[in-house]
Amino acid sequence: MESGFSLSVSQNRYLSTEDDEMDAVLTVSAQGVVGGGAAPEVAQVIAIDCSGSMAFPRNKMAAAQRATSAAIDALRDGALFAVIEGTHDARVVYPAGPRLIAATQKTRRDAKNAVRLLKAGGGTSMGEWLELARSLLSGHPTAVRHVIMLTDGQNNPGDSKLDHELPECSRVFTCDARGVGADWDKRDLLRIAEALHGTADAVRRPEDLVADFEAMTRTAMEKVIPEARLVVSTTTRSSVDFLRQTFPTEAALVGDPLGERKTAFPTGSWGAETREFFLRLGVSSAGVSLNHDVRVARVDLEVRKPGSTEFVQVCDPALVVAQWTNDLKLSSVIDPKIAHVTRQTELGEAVTAGCDAHDADDLDAAARHWGRAVALASSLGNDKVLNRLLRLVDVIGDPADGNVRIRSGLTPEELLYAGMSSVMSSMSPAAMPPPLAAKTPVDDPLEAALPDLTCPKCAQRWEGRYKFCGACGEPLAG
Repeated sequence: MESGFSLSVSQNRYLSTEDDEMDAVLTVSAQGVVGGGAAPEVAQVIAIDCSGSMAFPRNKMAAAQRATSAAIDALRDGALFAVIEGTHDARVVYPAGPRLIAATQKTRRDAKNAVRLLKAGGGTSMGEWLELARSLLSGHPTAVRHVIMLTDGQNNPGDSKLDHELPECSRVFTCDARGVGADWDKRDLLRIAEALHGTADAVRRPEDLVADFEAMTRTAMEKVIPEARLVVSTTTRSSVDFLRQTFPTEAALVGDPLGERKTAFPTGSWGAETREFFLRLGVSSAGVSLNHDVRVARVDLEVRKPGSTEFVQVCDPALVVAQWTNDLKLSSVIDPKIAHVTRQTELGEAVTAGCDAHDADDLDAAARHWGRAVALASSLGNDKVLNRLLRLVDVIGDPADGNVRIRSGLTPEELLYAGMSSVMSSMSPAAMPPPLAAKTPVDDPLEAALPDLTCPKCAQRWEGRYKFCGACGEPLAG
C-alpha cells in the first residue's frame, strides 16, 4: 500500500568560506497512513497520583477519578489497558495482577469500580510509576503504547529512579503528562514529555481533567504507526550537532548510533499528522571546490508498521547539501523555516524567563520578558502561547511592540498554565524558493524591473521579489 508518509528538507545551501555549520528544517507528514495490512494493536496505561496531597482540596481526587473513568470509556474495543496507583511506590489497581487487559463493556465497568476506590496517601515517586508502566507495556512490542500520567506534586527529593527510567522508557512508550493544582514542578513534566515523545501541560481546574483525559485517549487510539524514526547519515566532512523536534512541540531528540556516521532518532508513535524537526550539522570546507553542491547528509524516514518489530523505509530520502561561496549575498540569506524555528526558540525562552523572574518577585524583568514573548508570539502566529500570556498581562498598544503590564492577583495555577506553553510551537512558513542565482532569465519585464529593497530594520539589501528580510524576518516595503 501507499505509505502515506513524506519527508522534505528546507535550507539555504550556500555557506560562506568561514561557515562551519549547516542548518536544515525537516518536515515529515503522515497523511492517509490508514490502509490495508494489520490493524494496529494499542495499549494504554493510566498512572494517577494518589499521594497525600491529592486529598486537598477534596474535589481534586474526585476529578482525577472521573477523568480516569472517562479515559477508560474512550478506549476502543479490544484496546489493552491498565490503571496504576502512584505514590512513593506504584501498584496496578486494575486488572488484578501486573498485566494488561482488553477493553470490553465488562472490563471498563470493573476498572471504573476499582478507580472509585482509590484513596490519597503517601509520597510521590514518578520513576516508580514509569517503571511499572514499562514492565506492563514491554510485553507488547508491536503495539502503539501510550501512558497518561497525572500528578499534583513534586517528585521526591533525591529520587534517582526517574533519571534511570526516562532513557529506559523512551524506547517503549510515549507519555502525556499533566499537572493539576499549584504544587507540582513544571520542569519534571516537561522533562518527562520531552524524553517520552509526548506532551506536558497544566490543568487549570480539576473539572477540566475529564475533557483532557478523553482527548488524550482518543488521540492515542487514532495512532496507526507504533514508531517512526529519522536516520541521519553524515559524510567525512560532516557530523550531527543535534536534531530536535520544533513542531507541534519543542523537544530534543536522543540518537541511537547505527554504525559509523549513521544515527537513528526515535520520534514515537504517529497518526495522521505533520511534524517539523531542526537539524544542525557541523561541516568542514577543507579541500572543497567553491560554487559546487556537496552532499553533507542524507535523512531517511523509517517506521515500524503494525504487527512488526522491524523498521522499513517508507519514502524517498531527503538530502542536505552545501555549497561554499564567496558571494555573501547568497550565504547571508536565512531560510524562512530556519528563521521561524529560531524565533520560536526565543519565544519559549522568553516565556520561561518571565515566569522565573516573576517567581523571584522581579516584576520589571517579568514584564520585559513577557512583553518580548507577546511580540514574538504575535509575529509567529502562535495563538496557543499568546492566549496564555494574555492571562498574565495586559497589552499596551500594538502586540508587536511588546509593551505589557502584569495583571494583579496572578494565581500559581495561571503561572504554571502559562509556563507550560514554553514548548508549544506554530508551523513554520513555506520553504525557501530556489535562489536567484539559479533562476533562469525572466520574460516578464515587470518582474525583471523590480528594484532592490533595503530592510528597514537591519539595512541589508534584497532583490525586489523578496517580501521579507532573509536576515531578520522584517517585512520589506515594496
